[in-house]
Amino acid sequence: MDGLEITPFIISLPKVELHVHIQGTLTPALRWKLAHKNNIPLRYPTYEALVDSYKITYNHRRELNGDNGAPTFLETYYEGCQVLCTEDDFYELAMTYFEKAKDMNVRYVEPFFDTQAHTKRGIPVEAILNGFLRAQHDGARELGVKSNWIFCFLRDHPVEEGLKALHSALPWAQTKDGNGKGLFHAVGLASNEYDRPPGLFEEGFLLAKEAGLHVTMHCDVDQKDVVEHMREGIFNVCGGSGAERIDHGLNAIDSPELIAALKEKNIGLTLCPHAYHRRQATEVLFPKIRKLWDEGVQFCINSDDPTYMHDVWIDGNMMKVYRYCGFTKSDMGKLVRNAVEMSWADEVTKREILQDLERVLGRY
Repeated sequence: MDGLEITPFIISLPKVELHVHIQGTLTPALRWKLAHKNNIPLRYPTYEALVDSYKITYNHRRELNGDNGAPTFLETYYEGCQVLCTEDDFYELAMTYFEKAKDMNVRYVEPFFDTQAHTKRGIPVEAILNGFLRAQHDGARELGVKSNWIFCFLRDHPVEEGLKALHSALPWAQTKDGNGKGLFHAVGLASNEYDRPPGLFEEGFLLAKEAGLHVTMHCDVDQKDVVEHMREGIFNVCGGSGAERIDHGLNAIDSPELIAALKEKNIGLTLCPHAYHRRQATEVLFPKIRKLWDEGVQFCINSDDPTYMHDVWIDGNMMKVYRYCGFTKSDMGKLVRNAVEMSWADEVTKREILQDLERVLGRY
């Protein structure tokens, strides 16, 4: 990991992950296994060739950067999704992530998921959501990793398709009427943001709010019009109340207006440093993160799509800011507190994590 070794201090911190796409945790081993189980052809003749395919830096945005011959991240991501076919597959995907999370001392997580990438392949929505729901229960009971999930509209798909997907998924939500199954408690956005401002999905956000769900949204780094997308997400969506969190959002550093608004409205950012480090030099990226910190913007550290991002997970991302931002141990404790405060976990879970954090900091 760029020559960094994760220190015992970082390992020991209780962690909260608020920005991880569950399909982005699909390991080569599980992908290989499910492909053969489900008779899904892979372009890789051997497992070693599949593993090697994860080592490249993908063309992040062909529409902005041109075609350099490398696949885009999203092309690879959705190609991986093809092996997920049954309820047990979705269950195993989530449980494999929860086992990894336990090893990293992740205590609570809010994974992103979508149904559209799967239902368009003929996978029943029940298979997807029941698999995740079983994993939510077993992950908490067997591994001590609690989770509340976030349904995502695929941003580069038709809005009407996304609305239909949300309506189909609502029976599995934590709705305010108490009739939902409790898998997810929020909605957000995922996939390609190019020329797809968040306001396009306003009807979906309002439907979610009416059902008693939270709203967050991606504003990816250096995407076209990202500052305008952030402004829309902060001031305009949800009938003008704005989103409760912004996912990524590093480009707020380019706008004093946005920095002031994030602080005034107490909107936190879910940063994923390694995702940006793949494309920005150390001396360029980490001063930006440090400036957000010095400006008093609330943010937490997360992993995004770790298996497709050089196998750098939340612990590696925390190690990077610890080293390259010059953060102290106390600062790292504040980052954990930020994640707890920004989360939509229940108060008992929050209190348990914060108590564990104080014990860890007391040893250091």
